[in-house]
Amino acid sequence: MIQTYEEIADPKDVRNNRLHIADRAFHDWYRFILSFPPHLVRTYLNRFELAKGATLLDPFCGTGTTLVEAKKQSVAAVGIEAIPTSHFASTVKTSWQLKTSDVKRAAERILYQVSIQYSQSTSLKSFTSEQQSVVLANSICELPLHKCLLLLETIQAESVAELRGFLLLALVYVAVYEASNLRFGPEVSVRRKRKEDADVFESWYAKVLTMLNDLTALKELSFPLTICHLADARSPCSVLAANSIDAVITSPPYPNEKDYTRTTRLESVLLGFLKNKSDLRTVKNHLLRSNSRNVYAQDDDDRLIAAESRVARIAQEIERKRIELGKTSGFERKYHRATRLYFGGMKRHLAELRTALKPGAQLAYVVGDQASYLKVLIRTGELLAGIADELGYEISSIDLFRTRTSSVTNEQLREEVLVLEWPGFSRQISIDFGFEAARLRQYDRLIENVFFEQYQPNTDQVIVELEALQQATQAQQLNLSQGLSSVLHAYGFKRSFPKRIVQLLDEGETWVIRSLGRGRFAFVRCAVSCAEAGAESKGSFVNKRPNSG
Repeated sequence: MIQTYEEIADPKDVRNNRLHIADRAFHDWYRFILSFPPHLVRTYLNRFELAKGATLLDPFCGTGTTLVEAKKQSVAAVGIEAIPTSHFASTVKTSWQLKTSDVKRAAERILYQVSIQYSQSTSLKSFTSEQQSVVLANSICELPLHKCLLLLETIQAESVAELRGFLLLALVYVAVYEASNLRFGPEVSVRRKRKEDADVFESWYAKVLTMLNDLTALKELSFPLTICHLADARSPCSVLAANSIDAVITSPPYPNEKDYTRTTRLESVLLGFLKNKSDLRTVKNHLLRSNSRNVYAQDDDDRLIAAESRVARIAQEIERKRIELGKTSGFERKYHRATRLYFGGMKRHLAELRTALKPGAQLAYVVGDQASYLKVLIRTGELLAGIADELGYEISSIDLFRTRTSSVTNEQLREEVLVLEWPGFSRQISIDFGFEAARLRQYDRLIENVFFEQYQPNTDQVIVELEALQQATQAQQLNLSQGLSSVLHAYGFKRSFPKRIVQLLDEGETWVIRSLGRGRFAFVRCAVSCAEAGAESKGSFVNKRPNSG
C-alpha cells in the first residue's frame, strides 16, 4: 500500500527518516547512514502519477534508495553516482536476475575454501601503508581485517562477475557493520571499545542467505530495467539521452561539513576503489562541492552565482563572521567559497538536466537547511527554488518532510522536498535580453505601485491584498505566465526590490515578504540577522540592502 504524504509527514516524528521493517528487503543489503527513506520515494511516485513506460531519474542516487523503490513499484529508473562504492552498491541492489541456486552453491564453496585458508594462515593480511593513509585510523582491528581480506581474495576468484558483485556486497556489509570499529551517528567515528575479533565468515554467509531470501520472493515476477551510471551529477547529459526523463526523485548532498567520502572509506579501500590519496582526490573532483574538504583552487562552479544574488550575500555574511570571530583555519577560510560552489554546482546540474527532461517532467529534491558554517543559516530549499525559477522551472511546492535539531546551534532545522516541474524550452522565460529587461522593468513598476499605495512613512510593515496586486497587473496589461506567486519568488530569490523601496532601509536592514494567508501578504522591515533566522515560515522571502562596506 502506498502511503500518502500526510501519513508520513509529521515533522516531529524522527521515525520518518528510518527504514521501516516492511521496507527492509533489498534496501538493507547495504545502506548509507544518511539515506532518505523508501516511503518518501513512494509518496512522490504516487503524487507524480507516472504513466506506464515512464523513466525515473535519481542523479544523486547514493546507495540506491530511489532505484530500488522504483524497481519494486515497476518503474524504470536511471541513477547517477560519483562515489564508486555507492555506485557499486546501487548496481548490485538492483540486479535481480541472478539464479539463487547458483549464488548459494558459490557461497557454500567459498565458505568452505576460506575456512581452510584461515586455518592454515601463518601471518595476518593487512592494508598497505598507502591504503591505511586513506581509511580512518583504527577503523578495523588486525584479525577481523585479515579475515575480510582472505574472504575478499576467495570471492574475487569467482569467475561469474554477477555472482562476485552480490557476494562482495555481503562482505562489505559485514566488514562495516559487524567487523569494524566504526560508529555512525550521523558522523562517522571510531568506537572506544574495539572489536579485536569478529565471526566474519559465518556472518557473511548469513547475510548472503538473507539477501537470497529477498531474491527468492520475487523469482516469479518481472521488473523493468534499472541502470546506474558512475558519473558526475553536475554533468548529467554526459550519460543521459535528450528528452528521456519523465520524473526525478533525489536527495543531493546538503551544504555542510560532512565529507561524504569519509563514510565509505573502509569499504572503498577493501574493494580496491581507493588505493591511495590520489585516488581519493580523483573521486572528490567528481562530486558536488558540498563541504570545505573538497574545495580546490581550480573549481569554478561559483562563477554561476551572480554577485548580487542571495547566495552571494549569504557567502559574504559567512566570510564577514569568520573575520569577526578571528577564525583562521584553512577549512574555515573556505566556508564562504564552499557555499558559492555548492549552489553554483546545483545550478549547473539543474541547467544541464533540462535537456534530458521531457516537457511536463516533475522533480522532487529532498534538501535540508544548514547552519554548519559559523551558525549562518542557509535555507537550502528556498535558495534552490530561486535558482530553479531562474532557469525556467516552475515551483510546484516546498513540502516540509521533517525537522531536526542542529548539532551546531541546537535549533530546529527544516528538511524539505522542493517540488518542481519542467515546462519545456518552448515555455521557458525568453533569453532575449532586450525583451527580458523591459519585462523586468514592468515587474518593478508593479511592485512599486502596490507597495507605495499602502506605505506610510516610518512604518515597519506594509500589508497588501493579493487582489490589489491582481488589479495592478491587469492595469499594466501584464501577462504573468507563471502566476503572481512567481513574481514574489523572483523578488525574494534572484531580483532586488526596486531602488525606491530599498532606499527606505537603513544599513543592515532588509525587507521580508511574508504570506499572511487569505489573499494577503506583507513587506516587513527587519534586521538582516533576524530575517535569516526567521525565514523558516513558509512563504517568507528575504531581500536586503547590503552594508555599504
